[in-house]
Amino acid sequence: MMKRSAVAAAVVAVVLAVALAAEASELKVGYYDKSCPGVENVVKWHVAKALKANRKTGAALVRLIFHDCFVRGCDASVLLDPTPENPEPEKKAPVNIGLAAFDLLDEIKSAVEDRCPGTVSCADILIYAARDAGSLMSNGNVHFDAPAGRLDGMHSHAAEAQHDLPDSTFNIGELIQNFKRKNFTIEEMVILSGAHAIGVGHCSSFRARLTAPKEQILPAYRGLLAGKCGAGPDPIVTNNIRDEDPKAIAATVPSFLPKLRKFEFLDNSYYHNNLARIVTFNSDWQLLTEKEARGHVHEYADNGTLWDEDFSDSLLKLSKLPLLPHGSKGEIRKKCRYVNHY
Repeated sequence: MMKRSAVAAAVVAVVLAVALAAEASELKVGYYDKSCPGVENVVKWHVAKALKANRKTGAALVRLIFHDCFVRGCDASVLLDPTPENPEPEKKAPVNIGLAAFDLLDEIKSAVEDRCPGTVSCADILIYAARDAGSLMSNGNVHFDAPAGRLDGMHSHAAEAQHDLPDSTFNIGELIQNFKRKNFTIEEMVILSGAHAIGVGHCSSFRARLTAPKEQILPAYRGLLAGKCGAGPDPIVTNNIRDEDPKAIAATVPSFLPKLRKFEFLDNSYYHNNLARIVTFNSDWQLLTEKEARGHVHEYADNGTLWDEDFSDSLLKLSKLPLLPHGSKGEIRKKCRYVNHY
């Protein structure tokens, strides 16, 4: 009887220890309050400075949180550069064409290392920076308290990014299945698509739209895209027609001139554009081809405040995507572009 009690007590102790270890490893808000006080302010200062110089940097950071977390979880694997050991990291995947803001993250990491050496992961810096970019690009309407405590991943493969990330050519069924694999609902898929209110895209990502019928794209807008995409092998085009060059709009879609804005702004304009068939990617238009998704497009076109709140919640959920169960050993990188042993 005594032996059984001892065994039972030992089992309870082990279970408790495992539970405490799991709890300690969970992400939490204010994770660096003691180990690196003020780190979030450092990140925000650098992000604000960068956006003041070029607001497109904000769109690049918002895009990075999605392209990092949707592959292997939020482990900064998307930041790793090619090396002789790994010539094809996630950055090299076709679906990751045009990713940017890496220099800014290098700058932030350097400032944080000077302040708190070997303490703050690149993964957490990326989450903080993307959160702050979303807030600044929306005048504070998009915001969430970012939990931290992540480690930087040591693996990055273009093939994984190509498999896990949704492609701009996907149809609605492929989009739904892609987001479902990451435990996102149809509504959350529509919410996150609203990030296309800012940023740019390469013509190679939407060339099929240049021959799409008028039921799928406004002919005048199709003409504008065709003109821009004919200017080079793979030009960059703004995602949101409201941020287009006034001369180009005057020549192709003059009725849209009153809706142009002076600078990029993260808001619900994507949904209005989508309903008007004035969006770049096939994956955008596809949201109108399924009943539930179409209903949410109308919902967020009608209620910008609701989208601000739901987009904030979806970014928070995105930031908590779990790491892969295997091969997820992590570290605090000294430089965000390379694992420490390189």
